Amino acid sequence: MPNRVRIALDAMGGDIGPAVVIPGAQLCLERHPGVEFLLFGDSALIAPLVDARPRLKAVSRIVHTDIAIAMDAKPSQALRQGRWKSSMALAIDAVKRGDADLAVSAGNTGALMALAKFQLKTMPGISRPAIAARWPTVRGESIVLDLGASIGADAAHLVDLAVMGGAMARILFGRERPTVGLLNIGVEEVKGLEPVREAGRILREHNFPFIEYTGYVEGDDIGQGVVDVVVTEGFAGNIALKAAEGTARQIAHLLKAAMGRSIWTRIGYLFAKDALRSLAGSMDPRKANGGVFLGLNGVVIKSHGGTDAEGFAYAVDMGYDMIRHDLLAQIGQTLVGKGDSLVPPRLTGGGRS
Repeated sequence: MPNRVRIALDAMGGDIGPAVVIPGAQLCLERHPGVEFLLFGDSALIAPLVDARPRLKAVSRIVHTDIAIAMDAKPSQALRQGRWKSSMALAIDAVKRGDADLAVSAGNTGALMALAKFQLKTMPGISRPAIAARWPTVRGESIVLDLGASIGADAAHLVDLAVMGGAMARILFGRERPTVGLLNIGVEEVKGLEPVREAGRILREHNFPFIEYTGYVEGDDIGQGVVDVVVTEGFAGNIALKAAEGTARQIAHLLKAAMGRSIWTRIGYLFAKDALRSLAGSMDPRKANGGVFLGLNGVVIKSHGGTDAEGFAYAVDMGYDMIRHDLLAQIGQTLVGKGDSLVPPRLTGGGRS
């Protein structure tokens, strides 16, 4: 565990760039004084923002580059045009070279995943990385993965997701043996696609020591927090995420409209405002901002591109926690155990979709 956590930031990533990244870094520093920052991007834009924050300036180094990956760039374009020289690629490369403990970007998700996988490679026994994030529930929080790193999954990949998500849950929630469920269209064992049923069989029969597989969960179970880790392939996971975010915004809009409908509802709001503020705080999407790219030989965090400084700081906070609690070692221990492989040999070879 490092004494100081060194964080590489893609200062040009996201819808706004340095105007969000730099204040977000300042907020993270206030919460975690033992951090240092490498800031990659256009120094003419970054330096004035850093100079205005003396404490941040004292623990930061700016690395200039003229190239930033566009939010609408294809991953193939990012690999061709931004490899080794864009702010995003240089932040990831700092992790590869050991100059930083983690990288954080609010930039193009597909480009970030492509560059991270190309530069850091996947861990032994992992065919594809996944995006995992915290999900607010009525019981607190759960981990949900994959949220869109790749589309489709065979049984082997779903088992990989289960054990990696379990490692993340142990760090964030302090669970010795986190509960894990497979997202499915029903809880009955005969339902669902063949890869999901096969993954369920493997998880039941092998009874891995670092996770407790509880069976299938349905979409409405995610928000109930029935398990610590919800596992699904990236297509379904991304749809579930966007549906939940849209529903939260819809509820906020309808509630605001209802509160201002008449004098009586406005008076009622005065009596209920503390409870409503608490509700808004618990549903604040910024607190759950930050997806971890699991399965790589390095820690990379994806922040939402449209977040504000507070939301970006939460993403950096997550990365800080992953380093302080040795995420990579946790995943490695989960996958390999102490001598005996937790994943059957037939799952660690090729043939994965």
